[in-house]
Amino acid sequence: MPPNVAAIAEITCECGQTLPDEILASPVPLVLRGLVAHWPLVRAARRSPRVADAYLRRFHRDATVLASHSPPGTDGRIFYNDDLSGFNFSSQMVRFDRVLDALAAHLDDPQPPTLYVGSTTVDTCLPGMRAENDLDFGERDPLASLWIGNRTRIPAHYDVPDNLACVAAGRRRFTLFPPEQLKNLYVGPLDFTPAGQSVSMVDLAQPDLARFPLFAEALAHAQSATLEAGDALFIPSMWWHHVEGLEAFNMLINYWWRQSPAWMDTPFNALLLGLMTMRDLPPAQRAAWQEIFRHYVFESDGGEARHVAHGARGVLAPLDEAGARMLRAQLLNRLNR
Repeated sequence: MPPNVAAIAEITCECGQTLPDEILASPVPLVLRGLVAHWPLVRAARRSPRVADAYLRRFHRDATVLASHSPPGTDGRIFYNDDLSGFNFSSQMVRFDRVLDALAAHLDDPQPPTLYVGSTTVDTCLPGMRAENDLDFGERDPLASLWIGNRTRIPAHYDVPDNLACVAAGRRRFTLFPPEQLKNLYVGPLDFTPAGQSVSMVDLAQPDLARFPLFAEALAHAQSATLEAGDALFIPSMWWHHVEGLEAFNMLINYWWRQSPAWMDTPFNALLLGLMTMRDLPPAQRAAWQEIFRHYVFESDGGEARHVAHGARGVLAPLDEAGARMLRAQLLNRLNR
């Protein structure tokens, strides 16, 4: 980890407290020390990885998970191969208890293979465990996912939902970059990615500033924190985050939710359409479309169609679920013609 990276702001929490909106809607990341220290899973993990393993097996039935594996020598980095034609790991569906077996077999291995399971729904994989290990989100209904592995390094990437990441076992180091640092992160392919999200091509453990000189500016705006079992981190939507598992047995449970209706499509679809329809226009036309998007989307105050009769506003009327379905059908018809 490069030196002199700023620390993420911290709050000391009461175990299991209901989190207020000023935390769950924060525009900046926040470390929540001790938030889930009361979880039985955390207490088991603090005793030893083997005690945590035994606790998890209580809830496993026959669920399978997508597990990634790479041989010793990759230093835990989940990434592309050298020419970006594939990846430096392989993945297959296996029973979750086989993942636990593999982690246990390499606990004391000084040069273990990289073992990693990401973004697996907790209720599917370990039914009943959330009854003993959960948080109160009030009216929010987040998706709870688990992440488990040994010493791993996940390149910087962003997620559309807000994210509360709770360290259940081991330690994790998070390094975050605000969304406006996109231009300095040297992001790789948008449509061929290690795990569904585009990632920074810079190796944070050894940043090559000769090859990626603008990354020095990204580091000047970075924030970092190391979390112990029982700690949590709120990551706002669209913040880039690099995640390192620092122990031979690490587990994270995270909660994802969006501050928008479920019927809204992901803005990434608009980006793909923008690449197809606008990026290669002549500069004057691109500038004209930039103004149209500024007016109707990015600086909208809802009043762009006040001068149009209510019944004639069409897609400029306030959207609801039914309106979104109609608009999606219009888009499909236009794309398929």
